[in-house]
Amino acid sequence: MKEKPAPKKIVLAYSGGLDTSVILAWLKDTYGCEVVAFCADVGQKEELTGLEEKGKNTGASKVYIQDLRLEFARDFIFPAIRGNAIYEMRYLLGTSLARPLIAKAMAEVATKEGADAFSHGATGKGNDQVRFELTFKALSPNLQIIAPWRTWDFGGRADLIEYAKKKGIPVPVTAAKPYSMDRNLMHLSFEGGILEDPFNEPKEDMFILTVSPEKAPDKPTYLELDFENGDCVAIDGKKMNPLEVMETLNDLGGKNGVGRVDIVENRLVGIKSRGVYETPGGTILHIAHRDLESITLDRDTQHKKDELSQEFARYIYNGQWYSNQMNALRAYMDYTQKYVNGTVRVKLYKGNCTVVGRKSNKSLYNAGLSTFEKEELYNQYDAEGFINLYGLPMKEWARVNK
Repeated sequence: MKEKPAPKKIVLAYSGGLDTSVILAWLKDTYGCEVVAFCADVGQKEELTGLEEKGKNTGASKVYIQDLRLEFARDFIFPAIRGNAIYEMRYLLGTSLARPLIAKAMAEVATKEGADAFSHGATGKGNDQVRFELTFKALSPNLQIIAPWRTWDFGGRADLIEYAKKKGIPVPVTAAKPYSMDRNLMHLSFEGGILEDPFNEPKEDMFILTVSPEKAPDKPTYLELDFENGDCVAIDGKKMNPLEVMETLNDLGGKNGVGRVDIVENRLVGIKSRGVYETPGGTILHIAHRDLESITLDRDTQHKKDELSQEFARYIYNGQWYSNQMNALRAYMDYTQKYVNGTVRVKLYKGNCTVVGRKSNKSLYNAGLSTFEKEELYNQYDAEGFINLYGLPMKEWARVNK
């Protein structure tokens, strides 16, 4: 295999945590080149405090911290909602959606800085390495990719902590950590540590975004969500942009204990992984949006879209956001949303989000057709001929084989 040229300037996906702090120092030690640290604000909140100073103290020549929250909500979360993207029927794809946006922003910084390499802190066992690197290949195919976890000699977190201490990088004083977290505007995820035994119940003090359903208010919270072309544009009549929608629903959903899920999922690399997620706002949006589709999409379009939604979710999970097949699939999803306009009323109560009403000026629901009372729009006698034709193949098979 041809040896890769030594990089001259590297753009590193940087969070300020143990792994990426060690990686920053390791890159400088290993390659002796300039390292630009990049951090995307996708809703981590307090995790960004002091990040620029820490990055420079660790050796970064520059530290970029870009506020991408609105772009994340508008161009990644909302398209996923329009496409009803839920991986393996339960995971709402918070981390999966953020990675291609972060990688895209890194590619823009690399161009601006004249960098010739990217680096990230994803391990060789996970999905994020694929999500980062497929985006790099799609947007900056000529730049080198450096994945330290796949090449260095460190065996685990204990080795990283020892290296960090030698370099004077502030880290926790112990290698013990009950779990790892990833937070953004869509969700907060927990993996590893005590959660690696899938029979262990998560401890209540682990959760940050949501209150325990048992401790949620005894009085339900009602909300009315207005949609235009499949996007939520207002809550209780107040117009909001996508970021404001997510922040509002995260707050209200969290106060009512909505959006917790504990699952074992299949990673792209073939490993089963246990994850616990808090997705309050995303959960409310998914439930409300899909319900509105039930009155605004015709039967065949709705069924086909439901089928393709599973494929859509797999593409997102597998890091294929910028692939040709994803472009085509997103175009189909967005085409179906032309008439997904209306209002959905939901009830939030002790961990549950329940739809209690929906209306639309594009509604295909016709009470005159569906009523059990006497009506003139539907001749029930016509159903006999339909059933005779529809059931003809079954009748013929039975005649020959029975």
